[in-house]
Amino acid sequence: MSDDTYTHRPGAVEGGDADAEVSDPAAPVERGTEEWDWRGWVLVGVIVVCFLVVPATILLIPPGGPFKAAYLVLPLLPAFLLGATAVWSAQRSS
Repeated sequence: MSDDTYTHRPGAVEGGDADAEVSDPAAPVERGTEEWDWRGWVLVGVIVVCFLVVPATILLIPPGGPFKAAYLVLPLLPAFLLGATAVWSAQRSS
């Protein structure tokens, strides 16, 4: 292949020194270069609570106990947690 072919580089900005890589900070991250930080662990924690802890709690509350809390209030917890996490991640990504 010759050197005059176009190669797309996400975030590359035209102009500047030909040897220096100038990138736009708002450009998408290339695959394989993402970082796993505390935000990823927050998402994992919310998913564990929503899909493991709350259903187990609903199953373990005895039928003679507070039915209203088990079957009406506890399912609202995952809904609010997942909704808040979705809004938080959407605001973070924009």
